[in-house]
Amino acid sequence: MTPRYLDAGECALVVEFGTTIDTALSDRVLALDAALTAAPPPGLRETVPTYRSLMLHYDPLALPRAALVAAVERALNAPAAALPPPNRWRLPACYDPTLADDLPHIAATTGLTPAQVTDTHANATFRTVMYGFAPGWAYLSGLPACLALPRRTTPRDRIPDGALIIAGGQAIVAGAAMPSGWHILGRTPARMFDPARSPAFLLSPGDLLTFAPVDLPTFHTLHARAAAGEALAERLT
Repeated sequence: MTPRYLDAGECALVVEFGTTIDTALSDRVLALDAALTAAPPPGLRETVPTYRSLMLHYDPLALPRAALVAAVERALNAPAAALPPPNRWRLPACYDPTLADDLPHIAATTGLTPAQVTDTHANATFRTVMYGFAPGWAYLSGLPACLALPRRTTPRDRIPDGALIIAGGQAIVAGAAMPSGWHILGRTPARMFDPARSPAFLLSPGDLLTFAPVDLPTFHTLHARAAAGEALAERLT
């Protein structure tokens, strides 16, 4: 599919590859992101990958829009370099009922037992596709189809940081306490975003992620360690 070029104000351009959530589209987004990061045209300030598009923030006084589009076209028409193998991570996750507000509803709606719900989530391999909505909100693909639910009819005023939430066939690790209409099925003590840490974002788009269940006392211990600056992410490859 030929990409669309969509202006986002005077200083940003969105290169859109499609209209669906699809791994192949994500690969195209990440490939373009990698190419422009490796050889950025002067005036390109930042790239922001999403499920199906790449937003390019640029200085129009240093990089006219037409020149930016030309640079994108050159990158797209050049022989595609193979993306490096994805990093694989494992994060602790607690599915204790005190941290899984919507687990009974998810189980009742899907016809699974609460244990089957949490086992299904913990045993899945997720792909980190993008950050969005708020700093550190990691959007994940790979949610098993049996856990696909619509959003809650009544959003919550606040969900905690690290909440493991699902809705609309998608999964998220919440990076900060925010209102949300997604279903909470657990929580990780790991901080997805910490401006005092380098890098500030725990995972990168394209990374693969699994969860390792922990009990409630272990969660609280790890949560304190994360508050002290520990990343808690176990790198598998």
